[in-house]
Amino acid sequence: MGKVIIIEDNPVYCDYVGNLLAKSGVPSKKYYSLQAAKKALLNVEPDDIILSDLRFPDGDGIELLRQLRDSGHRNPFFIMTDYDEVPTAVRSMKSGATDYVSKRMLEDELLPVLHNLWRQQEQKIQKQDRIYERESEAFRNIHHRVRLVAPTDMSVLILGENGTGKDHIARKIHEQSTRSDKPYVALDCSVLTPSLAASILFGHEKGAFTGADGSKSGYFMEADGGTLFLDEVGNLPLEVQQMLLRAIQNRTYRPLGGNRDITADVRIVAATNENLETAIEEKRFRRDLYYRLREFIIEVPPLKECREDILPLADYFLGRMNESLKKSVKGFDAGSRKMLLDYRWPGNVRELKQVVQTAVLMASEGLVTSETLELKIDNTAADTDLALTDENMQRERIIKALRQAGGNKRQAARLLGISPPTLYKKMEQYNIL
Repeated sequence: MGKVIIIEDNPVYCDYVGNLLAKSGVPSKKYYSLQAAKKALLNVEPDDIILSDLRFPDGDGIELLRQLRDSGHRNPFFIMTDYDEVPTAVRSMKSGATDYVSKRMLEDELLPVLHNLWRQQEQKIQKQDRIYERESEAFRNIHHRVRLVAPTDMSVLILGENGTGKDHIARKIHEQSTRSDKPYVALDCSVLTPSLAASILFGHEKGAFTGADGSKSGYFMEADGGTLFLDEVGNLPLEVQQMLLRAIQNRTYRPLGGNRDITADVRIVAATNENLETAIEEKRFRRDLYYRLREFIIEVPPLKECREDILPLADYFLGRMNESLKKSVKGFDAGSRKMLLDYRWPGNVRELKQVVQTAVLMASEGLVTSETLELKIDNTAADTDLALTDENMQRERIIKALRQAGGNKRQAARLLGISPPTLYKKMEQYNIL
C-alpha cells in the first residue's frame, strides 16, 4: 500500500483529510497548492493514490490529471467535489480520473473507496501470481470442498482467523464455478459506515439522501452474473442485513431512492473471523441471514495447526520476494527453519509472508539466519495468540499488537483477530493514541 497524496489549497480542509486517513493507519502527503503538487507528481511512486481538489486559484485538478497522464503515470486519481461541481467531475473521468468523491460525504465515502481500490489491486496481483497450493491434509480437504461447491449456486460461508487466506478460498470458488467468466467483486464490510453501507451495496438514485448528487450503481450491480465476496460480513449493520437477506431470497434489490426492483443474479460468498452465533445471541446479526449465508461452510484452520505447510510456504514466499526485491537469497539455514516451525504465527499466512519479506531484505544473499528472521520465540510461548479474551489484559495486548504492526492499525487488528472498527473503539476506550 502506497500513500495518499492530498492536493487541496484550503489548509484546514487538507489537514482534516490527512487526519482522517491517519486515524485509519493510511499514510498521506499533503500539498497546499497546485504548483507544489505539479512538481511533486513528477516523482510520484507507482502505488501512490492522488486525491485532488477540483478548483484552484491558478488552475484545476483536471489540468493536474492530464499532466500526470501525459508523463506516463497511471496512478489512481480521485477528484474531490462540491455539490455544484459534479458535472465537471464526471467529465474529468473522461480524462482518466478514477472517480470523484463528494466533499460533503468524504468522511463516509473515502475509506470504502480506497479499500475497494486496494482490494482490486490485490486481486489483480493474485490473478497474475497464484498463491502457493498448500498440501497439508487440512487443505486437501478444503480443496475437495471447493471443488464440490464451486459449480453450484449455493451461498458459501468461509470461517477462519484473519490472515488465513479466506479471500483466496473465495476466489478459487469463483474461478472453478460456471460464473468464472463473469465479475468477481470483493467488499470489505469492516470499512462500511452504517450511513452508507446500503448505498455501497445496492446503489442509490439522485437525491436519495443528503449528498447524493447523482445516481450510483452498487456492488450488486457490479457483480451481476458473477460472485460477490463479502469479507468480514459480521460487520454489516442490521438494517443492511435485512436488505441483503431480501436480495438473496428474492434475487432482486432496490437502490436507495429507487422506485423499482432490479434483478440480481449474484452468487454470495461470505467470510468472517467472528463467531456469528455469538453475534446472533448479542442481537448484532440476523439468524435468518446466517442460515442463508451458511448453505455450505468451509473452515480454514490457523497456520499453527498446519505445521507441514509452514516451510513450503516460506520457500514459496522467499522465491517471490527475491524477484520483487531483486535479491538472491538461496534459502533458510537450519536455525531459521526451526524458528519458523516453533513460532505460533498469530497473524497466520499473512504474517509469514511479511516475516519472509523482511528476512530477504535483511539477508540480501546467501541464507536466511535466525538473526535476519527477527522472530521472538520466547514471546510466543507466553502468548499463544493475541486474542482479546481477558479484559484486564486488553490494553496491553492492543499496545503490543500496534508495536508489532509498526503502528499500522489494520495490521494490528488482524493480529488481534478483530475488525478495524472494533480496534478503533477499543483504542478510544483505553485512551491509546
